[in-house]
Amino acid sequence: QIELVESGGGPAQVGDSLKLSCEGSGRSWSSYAMGWFRQTPGKEREFVASVSWNGATTYYSDSVQGRFTISRGDTRNTILMEMNNLKLEDTATYYCAAERWYDGNTRRASDYNYWGQGTQVTVSS
Repeated sequence: QIELVESGGGPAQVGDSLKLSCEGSGRSWSSYAMGWFRQTPGKEREFVASVSWNGATTYYSDSVQGRFTISRGDTRNTILMEMNNLKLEDTATYYCAAERWYDGNTRRASDYNYWGQGTQVTVSS
């Protein structure tokens, strides 16, 4: 079964750090760029960050640039995202996604072919 599974979400306070993980299974993900999107109720899914298939290139939304760091894990079937200096507006469900046509250089959710089920991040003051 081809799937992406996120972990690492949870409650946090403003200024805290959290680390999200996404593990792919059911196929080799080494040729796929992978990324993170987030969504809050009533809003569209928003691009957060992505990483190229080889981990060499990363992309970030303006809202998380300098605070979040995305990377590929040792197996390339895993991506990580270190989230520092969390803000209230970071509260969302975070989704892992994968695509193989843009090498991560796309912010459109429709360009990503595979999605995880999401992990909730809730930041409070």
